[in-house]
Amino acid sequence: MSAAAAAVWGRAEQQDFRSRVRGCLLGGAIGDALGAGVAALSLEEIREAYGSQAVTDLVPAYGRRGAVTAATQMSLFTVDGLIRAQVRRDTGAWHPPTDVHRAHLRWAATQRDWGPDERRKDNGWLAHEEWLYTRRDPAPATLAGLADGRLGTLGDPKNPDARDAGALVRSAPFGLLVGWEPQLVCQLAVECAAQTHGHPVACLSAGAFAVIVHGLTRGETLDTSVQRALAELAPRPGHDPVAGALQGALGAVRQGIPGPGLVESLGDGGSAEEVLAIAVYTALVAQDVRHGLRLAVNHGGPSAATGSLCGSLLGALHGETALPPAWVAELEGRGTVLELADDFAMEMIQGPVLHSPAASTPGWLARYPRVYQELG
Repeated sequence: MSAAAAAVWGRAEQQDFRSRVRGCLLGGAIGDALGAGVAALSLEEIREAYGSQAVTDLVPAYGRRGAVTAATQMSLFTVDGLIRAQVRRDTGAWHPPTDVHRAHLRWAATQRDWGPDERRKDNGWLAHEEWLYTRRDPAPATLAGLADGRLGTLGDPKNPDARDAGALVRSAPFGLLVGWEPQLVCQLAVECAAQTHGHPVACLSAGAFAVIVHGLTRGETLDTSVQRALAELAPRPGHDPVAGALQGALGAVRQGIPGPGLVESLGDGGSAEEVLAIAVYTALVAQDVRHGLRLAVNHGGPSAATGSLCGSLLGALHGETALPPAWVAELEGRGTVLELADDFAMEMIQGPVLHSPAASTPGWLARYPRVYQELG
């Protein structure tokens, strides 16, 4: 967002934006944590373990309640990359896909290192958060796509057969770029998805999801945002499976009382468009955040992924105050999520003041360095 655009915003608009950014990132993390403990279970197994109502509260995963998966880890590094892109824009070296890719490479280092490498000059503050240095079931295609320093592109994507939701679940932050037009948000999310998941369905699912979040962050209804995503998909080759999945989610809303049966009718979550459809459907029929997230995780598919996406949608729609306080309190890394959300909102609103050549803030540039670490 430009300085001129920020000046148009009053205090209330800025507070609303911050609340939606916090809501999106916290909501995604909460949904991720709610589904993490049952992501590998069928609905019958979930009910056997937790009763006929299935999961109604946070359950243990990775040795604690409130633990998140790689979906949340990577979403945080995506935000870090987007902030770096804005910081580097002042230098004239502006290519957001590269900045996001570099951020994801820093995340990949957390999956193989014991802790922060103090020799790296481009770490910034997020890569020094020690709780992130643990492997939480990342998609194999994600690890493979980031195993070297080559930037996957739409013309030369990484893992062109990867159709799973590994790129989709890190794509909510693109939708928080409220100063961008929807088609640019979609394009950036699609290009960054190709860095690990090159199948058109995986890329376009990420783009559609980013557009939906973008609309919600700007105050649109969920239905309007889905329609906008469908319009953005229409001219793109290979969009039919993703558009069909979204249409299926809209149609399921009219098919009866929400429940696991309708959720599972949208697919088993084995591919990105099915995960997207389940998340959109459960957000559309949600009576509140708690109700929507319970629907999103109580099925036989990838519960952490669908919970994460649904949480991001509901958080962006309603803001942070709508999130269940008890779940927020138990969330792993809550302080990091909040700090990063507030940094992102500040960058969007006040970016030129923080790091322009005429008025740079050294502390900000220490948190989000302009430098790139040479890749070995």
